[in-house]
Amino acid sequence: MSSTPVQRKPLPFAANFAAGAIAGISEILTFYPLDVVKTRMQLETGKSTVGLVGSLRAIVAQEGFGRLYRGLAAPLMLEAPKRAVKFAANDFWGKTFLSIGGTTSMTQSISIATGCAAGATESIVVVPFELVKIKLQDKSSTLAGPMAAVKHIVRTDGILGMYAGMEATFWRHVWWNGGYFGSIFQVRALLPKAQTRGSELFNNFLAGAIGGTVVKSRIQGASKLPPGQVPKYNWTYPALLTILREEGAVALYKGFVPKIVRLAPGGGVLLLVVEFTLDIFRKALGPPYL
Repeated sequence: MSSTPVQRKPLPFAANFAAGAIAGISEILTFYPLDVVKTRMQLETGKSTVGLVGSLRAIVAQEGFGRLYRGLAAPLMLEAPKRAVKFAANDFWGKTFLSIGGTTSMTQSISIATGCAAGATESIVVVPFELVKIKLQDKSSTLAGPMAAVKHIVRTDGILGMYAGMEATFWRHVWWNGGYFGSIFQVRALLPKAQTRGSELFNNFLAGAIGGTVVKSRIQGASKLPPGQVPKYNWTYPALLTILREEGAVALYKGFVPKIVRLAPGGGVLLLVVEFTLDIFRKALGPPYL
């Protein structure tokens, strides 16, 4: 007589939040210089003259190695709430959509919908921090640090200026997270079933790596204009058309190489650290979470 396997109890929200925070900080400390290069390439108008390696060399030669970590404080402060919100929101929306669908089994369509909803939630937290980061990463920036950037933005654009690029960030995170979590579900389904905890963590790394933006950078990197003048890059889709018309389709992929170089291992690191940390919480809390 076969017995129905007992399902382990889902971990509390605090555990998912903490795991996401730890994973985010781990990823950004490892790959931040690539983010600086990506932003520089995206803020450059006209035809790009150097690629990933050339940009890295130019920054180090002209501005020093430390410039590769300029603006690190803002994303470090952001990463804990950002990644925590990403995975906690994904957990919340996943349970919500499963409940709405009257099922206990995750499907790819539910994974995509869950990711999109989590991305929309995450975008609200992300915008002010990413705006500060981009202002500091700009080659022409003379701002001393994150607080100086915040004061400058509020003084010139008002408190709502901290949400410049909100629309572009919203769409980026909706589509990206939908694809990210949807891809993770599909890749996990295609990988051989893990026989040990170690192989399960390796599968999570592969799924995150395989699963894992010029317009946003242009909007957030723009300078304040005099009253009455309309910003060149204002709303997402009109900005896309402006860049396409003036610089060609290639310009929409500026910073693509450093982004991809970071996303593949970065996405794997994120999922690996999250699952590893959650496993520690499960062991610490014991049954019924094991």
